[in-house]
Amino acid sequence: MASSYNKLSHNGLIDRRSFLRSGATLLTAVASAGLSPPRAAQDFSRYPRYMTTPGRSSDSYGLPSQYESQVKRKKNQYFQSQIFTEALTPLQDLRGIITPNGLHFCIHHNGIPDIPPDKHHFMIHGLVDKPLKWNMADLLRYPMISRVQFLECSGNSATNATSDEPVQDNCMALHGQISCAEWTGIPLSVLLNEVGIKSKARWAMCEGADAGSQVRNVPVDKLLDDAIIALYQNGERLRPDQGYPTRLFLPGYEGNANIKWLHRMELSDQPSQSKDEQSLYAEFDNKLKIRQFTLYMEVKSVITHPSGLQQLPDKGYYEISGLAWSGRGKINTVEVSADGGNSWLPATLQGPTLSKAFTRFTLPWQWQGQSARLISRAIDEYGNTQPSRKEWKSRFANFTFNHYNAMQVWEVTREGHINNAYS
Repeated sequence: MASSYNKLSHNGLIDRRSFLRSGATLLTAVASAGLSPPRAAQDFSRYPRYMTTPGRSSDSYGLPSQYESQVKRKKNQYFQSQIFTEALTPLQDLRGIITPNGLHFCIHHNGIPDIPPDKHHFMIHGLVDKPLKWNMADLLRYPMISRVQFLECSGNSATNATSDEPVQDNCMALHGQISCAEWTGIPLSVLLNEVGIKSKARWAMCEGADAGSQVRNVPVDKLLDDAIIALYQNGERLRPDQGYPTRLFLPGYEGNANIKWLHRMELSDQPSQSKDEQSLYAEFDNKLKIRQFTLYMEVKSVITHPSGLQQLPDKGYYEISGLAWSGRGKINTVEVSADGGNSWLPATLQGPTLSKAFTRFTLPWQWQGQSARLISRAIDEYGNTQPSRKEWKSRFANFTFNHYNAMQVWEVTREGHINNAYS
């Protein structure tokens, strides 16, 4: 059975369609190989304490199990200060596509303001027929929509973009500036139609109510398309580090454009060129020309398990699992390689497959102690394909790091240790 099974594999990867066509025979082979170490079944001669003692009462706000306390966000030790703060999502510890609120990544350039909702207002003015200002009570009366969509910092994965040698760290440290949640709020098109947009209006200067008055400019067409003023995240009111009480949410756009603590939007015929758009959020191409307003996050994927710094405990069958996303729309295909890109197999996309959201992919893999290079490659519904690192680097100046979406390579040693690697 082992020899016929290997005919279906690429360095241990197992084509799921062939796997399923082979039916019970291969399923029996996997089971007999042992997906988990055998444990002898025994009757209880003595019941454990938790089966004989009543448990505690429920909390008024539920918390994770004490046995999962190690699953938490990581702060960036190099850039942390009271002004600039950052916390990364532990992608390698999560399954599914929804990021819990307490693990959703956050980056703040001017700290997290404490804004009483009864003091907060949102205003639209500029090239409009009727400037208006709303308080929170006003906004909470509007009909709302909900969508599951990702949010990614344009600087996510920057370490792989700029470091000449692969930095050895886990998936969170390398790619944790991204999360996916259900966002609920008011379509901006409703409020813009209420104020009336003048024909010359092309851009909106969007400003946050934090100490640094964070500003980004957004095309009016985007605001009329699918933008919302987010008031809820995963069913509860926004948390302070996600922009409470109001956040601009722009599906598929780079994270910094999704202004937190939104309080003002001024429509104009051209962008105001904020300090961030002039410095942090512009890229230099390979001819040292500046590219501005590259707002969309392009197609990307990463294998989250097994991934950096993890250790395979033993030879046997594993499920390769990861996430794919595209700021342009839905993920169409994810391919996986275990031999550094010499051969590829299509992974299974676990539903739902949503536009501008995480898509979970999986593929069976048999590890027999061989060295391997695990890579995923995502393709979205428009045919946009995730590039190699070499291809991405050829397009930009060597010091550019924003919008890095190259394929991640995880090197598996013969001892089962997982390292960050470049192809």
